[in-house]
Amino acid sequence: MLTTQRKKRILERLLQDGEVVAKPLSQEWGVSEDTIRRDLRELAQEGKLQRVHGGALPAAATVATLDARQHIAPADKQALGRAGAALVKPGQLVFLDGGTTALQLARHLDPALHATFVTHSPTVAMELAHKPHIEIIMLGGTLYRHSMVNVGASVVAAAMAMRADIYFMGVTGVHPTTGLSTGDFEEAAVKRALHGRAAETIVLASQDKLGAVSPFVIAPLLDIAALLVPAGVSKSMLRSLQVTGVPVTVAD
Repeated sequence: MLTTQRKKRILERLLQDGEVVAKPLSQEWGVSEDTIRRDLRELAQEGKLQRVHGGALPAAATVATLDARQHIAPADKQALGRAGAALVKPGQLVFLDGGTTALQLARHLDPALHATFVTHSPTVAMELAHKPHIEIIMLGGTLYRHSMVNVGASVVAAAMAMRADIYFMGVTGVHPTTGLSTGDFEEAAVKRALHGRAAETIVLASQDKLGAVSPFVIAPLLDIAALLVPAGVSKSMLRSLQVTGVPVTVAD
């Protein structure tokens, strides 16, 4: 079997099974484990999968800029935003992540809501500013322009002085075994800090995040209170998430 054929079949198997393991593949295809590992390494370098010990998992899609992401699955993100906004109660202190789904949550908050929101995203803070009764606390640090969020030690230190009722977290990967992950080291550190200072964490995840893995792990799935996903997620994906024990809610 040629290298290009093996790689194509590896990606097909990954799509079908959600993971590949080097040893069984080498036995099935009559090649060495080193050959399969080399294929996996090259595919990982191309951004087509995420290598793990003994094999590989689906890689989270390459994350576009914030402006570009505004036009990806807007209806799903609006549904997730509405569902998340409905969970906020008056008087709560809420951590709200950056990203396009977080923007939708901010837009769908009840204009009469009295609550305090803490965010490290300037764009989310500007959206929250349209709600007259929301107190907004900005966590300042180094601006990570790709996602338009502040990151760094100062953000983490400020978060450690707070205790939130809810943290609405955005991620680039939600995998049944690997858990929650993201593509930037500094962002992952901020997310872990916010998660650690919230009574409960709720993850808002569009379909492209489900079953995918990014390089920097934030937390296990069982560490969160709920996972909100859009309608249209396959039954097999829902089952694979639910068997972990995490409560999954479909946002209509």
